[in-house]
Amino acid sequence: MKNVLKEIFSTVVYILVVLASIYLLITYVGQRTQVRGSSMEPTLFDNDNLIVDKISYRFREPQRFDIIVFPFLYEEETYYIKRIIGMPGETVYIDEAGTIYIDGEVLEEDYGKEVMISQGRAAEPIVLGEDEYFVLGDNRNNSSDSRVPSVGNIRRDQIIGRAWVRIWPLSRFGRLRHQ
Repeated sequence: MKNVLKEIFSTVVYILVVLASIYLLITYVGQRTQVRGSSMEPTLFDNDNLIVDKISYRFREPQRFDIIVFPFLYEEETYYIKRIIGMPGETVYIDEAGTIYIDGEVLEEDYGKEVMISQGRAAEPIVLGEDEYFVLGDNRNNSSDSRVPSVGNIRRDQIIGRAWVRIWPLSRFGRLRHQ
């Protein structure tokens, strides 16, 4: 009887250690997330499964063109995934032709799927605060991003992590291109 209780206790402790380890990994290191919608096409597609790196931003600041995950403020348990375009302290402006300007200079990038139709808030220059980022989806004409007031500028403390690797579908498995 003593050996059975000892074995049960040992198993329970083992399970608790495994669960605690999983919790710590998911909370502080990385987590799986699934893409919903087409706002990041052609980089990410609907139903792609990703691992989000939650630890690297503890040691370095986000960079331009990083693909980040952040919560949508108006719907619980809803997260957005977008690309950083504007950095803290910069001024972002999008002209009628869909050209993006950072501090008056044309942003050289090729992530947008097509020419932007809507400038949104960026039709007027947007000055980012010292901890704010301007984000866009790669599918610019099918994305709720910093151009719309409900998303707006993203504060540093809102960023959960950086999309790191696509794990599903297996045919597109691999690290994500940021820079």
